[in-house]
Amino acid sequence: MPFNVNDFRAQLVGQGARPNLFEVTIPFPDAISREVSQKMTFMCKASNLPGGDIGAVEVPYFGRNIKVAGNRTFAEWSTTVINDEDFSVHSGMVNWMNLISGHVSNIQSVPNTDYQADATVRQFKKDGSLAKEVKIVNCWPSSLGQIDLAWDSNDTIEEFEVTWQLDYWTIDDAQVQTGAE
Repeated sequence: MPFNVNDFRAQLVGQGARPNLFEVTIPFPDAISREVSQKMTFMCKASNLPGGDIGAVEVPYFGRNIKVAGNRTFAEWSTTVINDEDFSVHSGMVNWMNLISGHVSNIQSVPNTDYQADATVRQFKKDGSLAKEVKIVNCWPSSLGQIDLAWDSNDTIEEFEVTWQLDYWTIDDAQVQTGAE
């Protein structure tokens, strides 16, 4: 019988992973308060486990193209942050981006790659244990989203988006086979 719900249920380990059981940790640069990094862990309302692509290289051969694996690329990563009345995480993001390129001076205020950080996204199981950990390597905020304001926005809390650039990500997961690093 091809449509047996019990077979499906048997394959759904732990009754499925829950997207709301996660935390994001991002150490802000040393020039910004450590309290902001700690607060970001609590205020990060939404994120994702990032994706990646392996390009295809088309090689022509006697009128037909064959595809071989190309280079791996990593897309931007995004977070949604809850804003509170002290604006500390938002201000921290503004200050981080100012270190990269000042609003007025257009000068980078930190040497070399001191504006980059390694972020961590942890996905938890329903019993509180760690299911998966993704390390996002050499990330930095490239876009700080607007905060919407409106007189008719009752019973809501402000939020803003942050888009991050990154070099690559790794997974700390026993089930993932890794090649040569």
